[in-house]
Amino acid sequence: MARTEGRAEARRGPIAVAVGVLGELLITAGLVLALFVVYSLWWTNVLADRQAKKESDKVREHWAADRGPGNLDTRDGLGFLHVPSMSSDDILVKKGTDPKELNQGVAGYYTEPVKSALPFDQSGNFALAAHRDGHGAKFHNIHKIDEGDPVVFETKNTWYVYKVFKTLPQTSKYNVDVLDPIPKGTGKKERGRYITLTTCTPVYTSKYRYIVWGELVRTQDVDEDRTPPAELR
Repeated sequence: MARTEGRAEARRGPIAVAVGVLGELLITAGLVLALFVVYSLWWTNVLADRQAKKESDKVREHWAADRGPGNLDTRDGLGFLHVPSMSSDDILVKKGTDPKELNQGVAGYYTEPVKSALPFDQSGNFALAAHRDGHGAKFHNIHKIDEGDPVVFETKNTWYVYKVFKTLPQTSKYNVDVLDPIPKGTGKKERGRYITLTTCTPVYTSKYRYIVWGELVRTQDVDEDRTPPAELR
């Protein structure tokens, strides 16, 4: 009887070892995956926010040192986007939508496949993109923007106040018509001064795009104290 039990233990030995090794591998894989998620959704935000603050401070210092009207210097950044219903951040906007640039916790205006207008142009579509998750996630709460909400863009000398008139919760990532000077899908038929915000959707994926459109309702000169417009107070 003892000999039989010994043979049974010997047979179970390799199986038990294999199960143990497999269990350890699964635990290790789970830890690696968890660390990757933490890195992607938290630590990249920390790094991006740190870099964005550094770049934003640089732009504001440059503005303070050159208070004259002059031409706007867009080298370090065009200005700051304010969307109270989405975020309390002032989001630095730079040229281009290259992921390497957007990964720095900023928004970018399109240079391709459709060239964005700029806020001071007399007509066109000021089209912007930013990450929804990770790398600063500046457009994470884009779904909180409703029709009628203000969107304000701040440059060195001017506040541009837009009013949201339409949102598109989901569209193909290949739908570049939303960036047109008269953006398709909005119902608009005439040229105007529009703003478009774009980001990935659903959250934690990049399968589709979420779109918000606004139209310029007024501008306001920046005073010495940089007093924000009423929409931001």
